[in-house]
Amino acid sequence: MTTFALQATRPAWLTATAGLGVLWNAYGAWQFAGSFSQTPASLMAAGMTPAQAALYLSLPGWISVAFAVGVFGGLAGSAALLMRRAFALPIFAVSLAGYALLFAGDAYYGVFAGIPAQLVILSVVVVIAAALLWTTVVARGRGLLA
Repeated sequence: MTTFALQATRPAWLTATAGLGVLWNAYGAWQFAGSFSQTPASLMAAGMTPAQAALYLSLPGWISVAFAVGVFGGLAGSAALLMRRAFALPIFAVSLAGYALLFAGDAYYGVFAGIPAQLVILSVVVVIAAALLWTTVVARGRGLLA
């Protein structure tokens, strides 16, 4: 197969999006792993007030599960998209659902009120998860996934 044929079958926008998705979600997985060692002191050293650190550390365990579903689903979906596999679509759908549940939980438990920056951060995360899902839908519609 010629280089031109390879480029025609693997659009740069799809490879770039999937590759950036892998990097983004790998960073998220690193953030998730780091969340297990957080203490009030470490959170305050990162800029939280004592009240914000207490709020963050008091969240129920299902919040962490929702985060894990979102981030590891995003990582697996991005890897599948990089390999141009159609099963990336349901993986991204589950990832987005995990992030939506995380968003709802943060709203319910007052995280956005207590830590306003979290609203911006999580909104960006949800938008990126939705964009990865949308990219996969487009790629599937164009016959680029196997």
